[in-house]
Amino acid sequence: MGPLRGVRIIEFAGIGPGPFCAMLLADLGATVLRIDRKDPVQLGLDRPLRYDIALRNRKALALDLKRAEERELALELIGNADGLIEGFRPGTMERMGLGPRECLARNPRIVFGRMTGWGQSGPLALAAAHDINYIALTGALASIGRSGQPPSIPLNLAGDLGGGSLFLAMGMLAAMMESRNSGHGQVVDAAIVDGTASLMTPWFGMYAAGMMSEGRGNNFVDGGAPFYDSYPCADGKWVSIGPLESRFYAELVRLLELDASKLGAQFDRSCWPEMRRQFAERFAQQSRSHWCALLEGTDACFAPVLDIIDAPLHPHMKERGVFVEVDGVIQPMPAPRFSRTPTTTPVPFTPAGPETAAAALEEWLPASRIASLRSAGLL
Repeated sequence: MGPLRGVRIIEFAGIGPGPFCAMLLADLGATVLRIDRKDPVQLGLDRPLRYDIALRNRKALALDLKRAEERELALELIGNADGLIEGFRPGTMERMGLGPRECLARNPRIVFGRMTGWGQSGPLALAAAHDINYIALTGALASIGRSGQPPSIPLNLAGDLGGGSLFLAMGMLAAMMESRNSGHGQVVDAAIVDGTASLMTPWFGMYAAGMMSEGRGNNFVDGGAPFYDSYPCADGKWVSIGPLESRFYAELVRLLELDASKLGAQFDRSCWPEMRRQFAERFAQQSRSHWCALLEGTDACFAPVLDIIDAPLHPHMKERGVFVEVDGVIQPMPAPRFSRTPTTTPVPFTPAGPETAAAALEEWLPASRIASLRSAGLL
């Protein structure tokens, strides 16, 4: 099921944005086969596989790519694929004999997706780093946080997943569409610094126009504006407001029963300290449930600030089925949604192993070939 049904992707095992991109494609119906190491590297973040839900919707095959016969099997599978995902340092796949030259020679229409932080070129291309370093270099990290406070780290949403996984997925889908027309594959060089910089496009424009200051926490959507922020309630729980438009702001002020004349003009920054004080004082007078009853569903641009325990329980999220329980683990459903080719409930990851190898290969190779591989001891 899903719009990518029939698309085949080979994923070389890695961490972070590469596997998440593979999950996105698998969620949309692609058949993804993960090539694992026979001796997986211990990273310190390991957990029981049922909790590593970014591996969902795919099966795995363990190969020792240093052995010629197992490397040849990888190339045979690549010959049947529409796309490939790898997230190693530049040059690693080439040293294994599985670089773009070898893969495109075996399968001229394959899309070779490369996921890195710094990209395949540039002075930092071979340096080790992680999400925080990539978003730091793009201007994103410096722009997130409170005024006078250190930059706030937005999990790894802006870099690994937003600037990395999503851009690789978009690039691979675009390249696979082109390949179906031309019959020729190509390399997709998806660098997290490139993708995160692209996500910053509106803010570079706003800064150039003089609408955004260089510091953080002083602007309209970074917590600088009192009408686009979160506030604690009487019970210690938090709510968020975001009425940027004047008519929505007026609705919030009306529902909070505040005197607009004492708040001052919405976009007059000199009025913001007093405006913030009055908002904070009013929200602190009642519990979050009180404010939800009053403001949810109105045009005040309001929502409670929920943690990962409460988010799946919210009535809106429950009615839309945003979350689902799979193998005892609450997780988000695939997104977005499709009217004619809907996606399905995720399936737990099938790890590599002798007992699962044949099942992992059944959508890739004929039964006779799988039998011969088993006889040769390669499974």
